[in-house]
Amino acid sequence: MISALVSGVVAGYGVALPVGPIAVLIAGLSARESLWVGAAAGMGAATADLVYAALAVLGGAAIAGVIEPVATPLRWAGAAVLMVMAARIAWSARSAASVDRRLGRTTPLGAYLGVLGLTLLNPATIAYFAALVLGRGGEGGGLWFVVGAFLASASWQLVIAASGALAGRYLTSPKAKMITALGSSAVIVALAVGLML
Repeated sequence: MISALVSGVVAGYGVALPVGPIAVLIAGLSARESLWVGAAAGMGAATADLVYAALAVLGGAAIAGVIEPVATPLRWAGAAVLMVMAARIAWSARSAASVDRRLGRTTPLGAYLGVLGLTLLNPATIAYFAALVLGRGGEGGGLWFVVGAFLASASWQLVIAASGALAGRYLTSPKAKMITALGSSAVIVALAVGLML
């Protein structure tokens, strides 16, 4: 049990630690909206990791094989969603700078569902967890592996959300918020282009 839990924790951190478009999105949401919105977005990413860890334990090799033929279209879909998000962030920053109120506020539920859906578009995550399970001779530790992966991912996503919220506290002027939103949009666009290559 402990071995499976530790393996899950290591696997969860392994998939969550690399800073990619989801981490940038979570930090940006926390900085612009609130810690609650960023934390909800982080829990969306952690929930997707939980789903993929569970699928890997239940039949990762077969599922990864089914997803492989559609991996490229899924990457393109993910890139398209990131481009739309980047445009929305940039537009709301521009609008917020010209009007003295926030437009297009994101709710915690909207952030959770949006990031959950976007994270589920990454087929590499199921392949990652499946490889770990298969590397252990097909014995992935069952429930404890999945729990460990979720706890690790959730804790890291919350660190990202808290970091974004902390940065947001110091960048409170409308101009600073506009600059950080545009910077976040530019990073998300670059990451989306990277998904398409």
